[in-house]
Amino acid sequence: MIQRIQSVFLLLLALAMGSVLFLPIWHKADPLTGQELTLSAFSLAFTGTNPHSDGSTWPIGALAAASAALAVFEIFQYRNRFTQLKIGAVNMLCIVATIGAIFFYSTRGEILLNVKLEGAYQAGFYLPTLALLLNLLANRFIRADERLVRSMDRLR
Repeated sequence: MIQRIQSVFLLLLALAMGSVLFLPIWHKADPLTGQELTLSAFSLAFTGTNPHSDGSTWPIGALAAASAALAVFEIFQYRNRFTQLKIGAVNMLCIVATIGAIFFYSTRGEILLNVKLEGAYQAGFYLPTLALLLNLLANRFIRADERLVRSMDRLR
């Protein structure tokens, strides 16, 4: 099960999406006022003088956790490649939704703090993009396995 290359890709996908839960995604600092905004998977944390209310960003965390869980579940469906492809399609939607939620909340953060300064994306932002690539590669190799099995069935 793990010896197949698509299982390795799916395991790396699960690790990448699990890491999104713990790493900072976006950060913006205003050097004049000392205020900072940090976006993580579960909060938009504001520090400094005259703090705004911290926002909850649980959709990012929920989508990232769901994507990681789907990838782990997909690994154990190795006997049914069609099911793996369906789960891979749903996982792709979860990853794209995670990226969309990250853009949504980072845009909200841009508005909260000095509009002239730009925020910087951190490591947690790039991991869903890596996960999307790993999901595409895993689906490609699953399809290749299915084609190989079908060609062997024709030879029998």
